Amino acid sequence: MSALSTTAESSSDEHRQWLTLVERKKVLAIVHTTAYAKRLLDVLSLLEADFRLQVVFTTPPHVFGDEVPRFLQQLGSPILSWAEATRMTFDLAVAAGPRGVEQVQAPLITLPHGANYLKRLPGASDPGVAGLRRRDLLPGGKPPAAVVVPHHADLQELARHCPEALQLAHVVGDPAHDRITASLPRRAAYRRALGLAEGERLVLAVSTWGPHSFFGRFEMLLPRMVGELPSGRYRTAVLVHPNVWSGHGPWQVKAWLAWCGRLGVSVVPPEADWRSVLVAADYIVGDHGSVTLYGTLTGVPILLTGSPEPEINPSSPAATLAVTAPALSPAHPLPEQLDYAAAEYRPEEYAAIAARITSEPGRFHRNMRRLMYRLMGLGQPAHEPRALPLPEPPTLRTWLSDRGEASA
Repeated sequence: MSALSTTAESSSDEHRQWLTLVERKKVLAIVHTTAYAKRLLDVLSLLEADFRLQVVFTTPPHVFGDEVPRFLQQLGSPILSWAEATRMTFDLAVAAGPRGVEQVQAPLITLPHGANYLKRLPGASDPGVAGLRRRDLLPGGKPPAAVVVPHHADLQELARHCPEALQLAHVVGDPAHDRITASLPRRAAYRRALGLAEGERLVLAVSTWGPHSFFGRFEMLLPRMVGELPSGRYRTAVLVHPNVWSGHGPWQVKAWLAWCGRLGVSVVPPEADWRSVLVAADYIVGDHGSVTLYGTLTGVPILLTGSPEPEINPSSPAATLAVTAPALSPAHPLPEQLDYAAAEYRPEEYAAIAARITSEPGRFHRNMRRLMYRLMGLGQPAHEPRALPLPEPPTLRTWLSDRGEASA
């Protein structure tokens, strides 16, 4: 039982005797999946060095949540069971997903876990745009304290999909956007850290999750990338959405991709920070997921492996990217297609798409911290919160292996 919990067997006085700092404001991070955890870590970094606060994590039941406890334990995070968390009262809660959050007793901030609102769910029991359905915005029919959106244009989407959420909305920005843009000047350092030689080109294969994702066709497309891209001139890395790892199990995904390491393809593990690898890439070969969209920030050519129209929100920047970036062709050599994508690349077109990710570029940390402290009834720390450049990644050789285990 956590020292922070309150149960019938443990009174408030009994559990407080084990704490050094008492009477702190309690902040709960509600972590459903590894992808959500990564988004929330950027948010929680805004609370660092504030001794007035105690942050704890909880993991609600989720179909893609099996790997979350291990991820949080590696961070050294205090974890409350979901049963404990729903019995307690907190001064603030943050969540990047809606499931079960109405059970938490706290002023709740909800925010997207990816770039904008890209995906429709045509085959779901409750179809609509993920993140914009009534069940997403008003979980369990209970309004949160605040709904964070990245762009002013999203307010029109809220008004159309769930008007009741409009009065709760705050245009705050996008943390991944700001960390990526702050890191662009460090691109050369990331490439050195990854072990790329001068003149060597990094091709990053990016997949979201679901039956229409790039991963659904990996067995056909990845061998082409290995067989057609000359070694010494190209290096290839694979970045697969954490939901693929959670849904099928890490052992199975490693087994499917075991041949990659033997052929020199690095598989980025789901717990790694993908953003520095994205910044270091020379070409992005991806589908309709968030990481491909974030690739528009990096100034490199993008080849799309598919754009399933029923799954793409037509009002999103992903829809514009789908008609801007060239599509991967099965009939032409891959090096020729990469050269074509580079020759046809128009920076202004991709900059316009990237601008639709957030209307508060560089201001997420300022806006989000102001909102959190206001809801907690505290004054903000007397320093400006900034998006810091990303740390350097490990070498690509770390992710070369037979079954996903780091090589020596």
